[in-house]
Amino acid sequence: MTKVQDITSPMTASEKRATWSLASIYALRMLGLFLIMPVLSLFAEQLEGSTPSLIGMAIGVYGISQAILQIPFGLMSDRFGRKKIIIGGLILFLIGSIVAALSTTIYGVLLGRAIQGSGAIAAPIMALVADLTQEVHRTKAMALIGLSIGVSFGVAITAGPIIAGFIGVHGIFWLIAGLSFIAIFVVRFLVPDPQKSKKHRDAELVPNQFFNILKNTELLRLNYGIFVLHAILTASFVVVPLLMRDAGLVPNEHWKVYLPVFVVSMAAIIPFVIVAEKKRKMKVVFIGAIAILVLADLGLMQFSSSLIGIVGFLWLFFTGFNLLEATLPSLVSKTAPGDLRGTAMGVYSTSQFLGAGMGGGIGGWCYGQMGASGVFLFCAVAAATWLVLSLSMKPPRYWANLLISLETISEQAANDFATAMLELNGVEDVTLHYHEGVAYLKVDNQQLDKNQLQRLISTYVNS
Repeated sequence: MTKVQDITSPMTASEKRATWSLASIYALRMLGLFLIMPVLSLFAEQLEGSTPSLIGMAIGVYGISQAILQIPFGLMSDRFGRKKIIIGGLILFLIGSIVAALSTTIYGVLLGRAIQGSGAIAAPIMALVADLTQEVHRTKAMALIGLSIGVSFGVAITAGPIIAGFIGVHGIFWLIAGLSFIAIFVVRFLVPDPQKSKKHRDAELVPNQFFNILKNTELLRLNYGIFVLHAILTASFVVVPLLMRDAGLVPNEHWKVYLPVFVVSMAAIIPFVIVAEKKRKMKVVFIGAIAILVLADLGLMQFSSSLIGIVGFLWLFFTGFNLLEATLPSLVSKTAPGDLRGTAMGVYSTSQFLGAGMGGGIGGWCYGQMGASGVFLFCAVAAATWLVLSLSMKPPRYWANLLISLETISEQAANDFATAMLELNGVEDVTLHYHEGVAYLKVDNQQLDKNQLQRLISTYVNS
């Protein structure tokens, strides 16, 4: 990899190959997790031993095992190698899919889903991305992988009912096993091997900084938010497929609701994302999106027996959900110190999966005790607590992250370089980790003159 750094340059061919191949692995795995979500409650009703609580747990249990194991998997990848841990996680995902595919009881599906979630490869994938990309391109690479998650979710909830109509839910689990095998092939033969692996503070958890992140109240607020958001999502999918069936829409036609609802909601959030980022109205947009969730769940609670009502309020729900799913990682990235972004995102992701796991279980229990209205009441109350908590959040600082390698210069030159950068308009913060060979910057892209910064890099680093 070239030592010459150009913050305005495109990714190299090798970096593009690494980013897209790893994004495809992430997408294949998330596709496998989400394909089953819109059809599992319909299928699980027919399984031996099925109860509403167990159905909810089957939908969300992958999140519990994922939350428990994703940080250990990341730490193991530092010691045993990224690719070995990623392949090991995919093998677990493959085994879990086969267990679920062969199961005739709800307990077998629960076990299979738990094993699926135990293949927690998110952190090792991000670490491998960091190994395979230059510092100046890393944020872009991680954003592309984040985009793959959103795309896989939209494809999965639309395709799940269609595929189930042809091959059944057991067939979906076999398909997921096949996707796992493809992902293993991609890791083994298409993902480049890194020249060397090292600790990346922007992509990995730093254990001795874990409690510093937990003490940051602004980050805790965001972690609570992603917990609630995914708890609401999995709880909703315990009952939404059942309600659409009971309202007269046969299960293999549920895609006719999910596809337009998801596409139109994605289109609807575009102007709000622009206002939040470009016009710097993030807090207003963010709180408004949470309020939309509350309204959507109250609407679903009131009109759960009407297909038109379900479709309308499901669109409203996904508008708020997609907007929050897009803005929450950005807020975490803006809020966390540049050299602790990996730790902050690790805690954030753990909160996300824990919410998915608990939401499924709570949603199933509410459905068994109070019916569908009880599920949406739980969702509305959870979203309302998040709304109240968010009213006191600090307006975010609109700072982007930028990394610069220091491997070619002396420690004194690195200190001089940091001092010179802080004098540039738009460079808000610089944190040096000279012995790790990286400078972590927080910059205001609307104020930063990238040509000036590039001249400093050329003077101190590239010379």
